[in-house]
Amino acid sequence: MPTFEEIAAFITEKPLATAVIAVLSLIGLALAVLVLRVVWRAGSWLITRYVAPRPIEDLLTIVAASIATGVSAQGMWRFSGDVLGLDGPLRLLLFAFIEVAIITSAVRARRNMRENFSAGIDGIAVWALTCLTAVLSSMDARSLPEALFRLAAPLVAAWLWERGMAIERHRIRGTGRINWRLTPERLMVRMGLAEVSDRTASEVDAHRRLTRVALAAKRAKALREGGASDRKMRAALAKLDKAMDQAVEHTGLAVDQSRQEALLAQIAALYNTSALIDAAPRVPWEPEADHHPVPARPALPPALAELVDDDDDVEVLDTTPHVVSTAERAARMRAAREFWDRQIAKGIVPRTVDIAQEIGISLATAREYRALWKLEPQAHALIEALFQQHGIVDTGAFPAIADDGRVLTTKL
Repeated sequence: MPTFEEIAAFITEKPLATAVIAVLSLIGLALAVLVLRVVWRAGSWLITRYVAPRPIEDLLTIVAASIATGVSAQGMWRFSGDVLGLDGPLRLLLFAFIEVAIITSAVRARRNMRENFSAGIDGIAVWALTCLTAVLSSMDARSLPEALFRLAAPLVAAWLWERGMAIERHRIRGTGRINWRLTPERLMVRMGLAEVSDRTASEVDAHRRLTRVALAAKRAKALREGGASDRKMRAALAKLDKAMDQAVEHTGLAVDQSRQEALLAQIAALYNTSALIDAAPRVPWEPEADHHPVPARPALPPALAELVDDDDDVEVLDTTPHVVSTAERAARMRAAREFWDRQIAKGIVPRTVDIAQEIGISLATAREYRALWKLEPQAHALIEALFQQHGIVDTGAFPAIADDGRVLTTKL
């Protein structure tokens, strides 16, 4: 590096060259600032677009998978030179073709996952190509540890990719992973080394001792009912007595009411297993007990059937409405109302014909009055009862029926 005196002497001897160098330095510095600014903006955009929305575990997965892929590519670099004899530009172009194929298949598998909810054949290709590059790169290893390392690196990258795909699959499809039937937890439970619930050790021990007492009691009872020999009975009773002693000693059975009830419940269940044969559980789709089907409507009484059939044949002498004064119209309406109230009080729903004949008004006027009054609660209840019992729809031309089956009508 030139000293300060040498730089000063150069500037004194060659001022023009010094000026050119200074201008070029300023231009280079400006270009460097512009390049750094462009790189900064591009990096910020990439981070905002692709890095920031991703969780930290996805970023770590990408970094670790990239490192593992680099290790695999370094092994393929040596393999292509030592085994295939490639050198120069040809080696640079061809050494990592499997890694490029793995990345391509991984991208396609992710796209299939987003579009078809399954990685498809590309997901299988990722694992197949990973195993291939792992084997090829390990074949050129100089020692066993190096071979194991080159085998493990691509498999680690594939595993990280698979876990990332599983998380994305769960996020897209909203479903969890499968539940394996053979797991360490299930094996520990099957061997009796673990519990499926969160009971404490004392609760588990108490339950097992109470179960031993109940089973011993059931065994002794079965032997006695089967007429077993005295030797078998003594052995069964001795086993029952021993189990009871241990339960009283270790579970507090003598003073704990809840465990006494638990023991009695187990004994009751074990003693009555034969009752399961005669059990008749309710079918889930069976109707409820308080559900009663609608019975078939009884046939109409003869008198009612005759009245209903003959309603259309009733003749009204004066069917033409007359022009009357307001006072006379009001009087007829009051008379019709009084007749209606008397009949309703007796449990009778007057027909249109009955109102017309009783008051001496036209059918049209009687039908208008009846249409208004039949909506009142008492009349509506009588009409509804007739429909429920005999299925007769109210048309204004039917009688009512009492609870005892009598036909209530003005014609009887």
